[in-house]
Amino acid sequence: MEALLKFVEDEFVPKKEFPKFSAGDTITVYYEIKEGEKTRTQFFRGVVIQRRGSGSTETFTIRKMSGTIGVERIFPINMPALQKIEVNKRGKVRRARIFYFRGLTGKKARIKEIRS
Repeated sequence: MEALLKFVEDEFVPKKEFPKFSAGDTITVYYEIKEGEKTRTQFFRGVVIQRRGSGSTETFTIRKMSGTIGVERIFPINMPALQKIEVNKRGKVRRARIFYFRGLTGKKARIKEIRS
């Protein structure tokens, strides 16, 4: 049964090419918003907290600070409204899911950058 599901996902679900990113990276996600008849592009820039799932059900969570309030958003990788993803900074973290990042404030909330 799983093999059949994987076959259907690979054949019929359209794949988009996005750059590789992981937890700790700062990325900008551009996605389409429909407001009535109009559509516009909006972006969400923040730190990737986690990637989970695989194949067509893969999602990633981004966290940004809006003033003093933390805002998190979960994006499915196969969302049709996703237009593009830009990797702004590569972060050096030692975990795949950095939920401890939610509790950090000020200078402690900085992630070391990987320079390539």
